[in-house]
Amino acid sequence: MVPHKTKRGKEALQRLKCFEGIPAPYDKMKRMVVPSALRVVKLKPRRTFCELSRISHEVGWKYQDVIATLEAKRKVKSKLFYNKKQRDQDLRKQAAQNLAKKLEPYQKVIESYGFN
Repeated sequence: MVPHKTKRGKEALQRLKCFEGIPAPYDKMKRMVVPSALRVVKLKPRRTFCELSRISHEVGWKYQDVIATLEAKRKVKSKLFYNKKQRDQDLRKQAAQNLAKKLEPYQKVIESYGFN
């Protein structure tokens, strides 16, 4: 609980920012996992937990279904992106293997200068 009637509490609430979904500058950035913040690491076994979406829905939030459909669409897009990325990586490896013989003399010159 925030002491919202005190000056310190009012300032804290003014600094608080809440968003539904991911705000504009961050939605295009690469998402990262913070291992030290994972539930498996932080919570003891058999400890009860809850999700913010369930609590919000129970107190009257009406957009749980919308977020669920958007999340399903995001997962489909993410899977397509990942598959394309894997395919591109495989093609790049194959191209490097195909050109290895042609590039061998140039690679020796590069390595003689101290580069890998």
